[in-house]
Amino acid sequence: MIITSALISGLGLGSMYGLMALGFYVTFAVSGTVNFAQGSSMMLGAVLTFTFAQTLGWPLPAAIALALLLCAAYGLVVEFAAVRPFASRGSDAWLMATVALGIVLDNLVMFTFGKEPRSLPSPLAQTPLEIGGLGLGVYPLQLLIPVVGLALAAALHALSRRTRWGTGMLAVVQNRAAARLMGIPIKRAVAAAFALSTLFAGIAGVLIAPLFNVHSDMGTLFGLKAFAVAILGGITSAWGVMIAGLIFGIVEALVTATMGSGYTQIITFALVILALAWRPNGLFGRAEVRKV
Repeated sequence: MIITSALISGLGLGSMYGLMALGFYVTFAVSGTVNFAQGSSMMLGAVLTFTFAQTLGWPLPAAIALALLLCAAYGLVVEFAAVRPFASRGSDAWLMATVALGIVLDNLVMFTFGKEPRSLPSPLAQTPLEIGGLGLGVYPLQLLIPVVGLALAAALHALSRRTRWGTGMLAVVQNRAAARLMGIPIKRAVAAAFALSTLFAGIAGVLIAPLFNVHSDMGTLFGLKAFAVAILGGITSAWGVMIAGLIFGIVEALVTATMGSGYTQIITFALVILALAWRPNGLFGRAEVRKV
């Protein structure tokens, strides 16, 4: 029963990592850059949902909708203020700029929201599931998260491969000059990718908030793990990062259940190193073909 509970919990946790990693995939696929404030974006979704639903007393659907809208707007700010000024000049300073912007947001939330962790009630995270009179120790929300994650991964894959808008966005990173000649608005495409990236992180924050305490630092470790998942899965593959997230979450939950939380980070990140030593381009990624 412990293993079954750990597997289900791991699927939910891994799907959350996968959702955040999809954000890394989107921005890298379109612009060749990533948003290292992705963990802060996840925290923002959780904090805004709590504020609107609990502090202001709004209906939960309205609170979630506005929180996600603001997360997408935050992605536009990240692209405009921390990525575009440097990437347009061929500088890699956007790496540090996105990290710095995430730290700024974390501290702004800490000063306004407070330091103390808070709980976001949800009817899907109140009563553990029971099958045949046996308590599994998992909540319905933990089963919903994988469904949402896989559905979004499928939608993103279909969008990028089967629509003109999606293929146009992918063309931006492959050949900007050709994309511009074809009438693709490059700046808008990159901005849209960052908005979509932080939207995915916000969704992860909304889903995970009832299972974890909401606080200003909650996204730091989650963001680091999500980036590890993106690299592990192969950051050029939407399905790859989602599957890698599920694998990472399941391994993490099993290690915690069988060996204790003290070994969780040691073993999971050691396995990431070994996997990348075996497959440097990720489990599902492909080496870039360079033409000379």
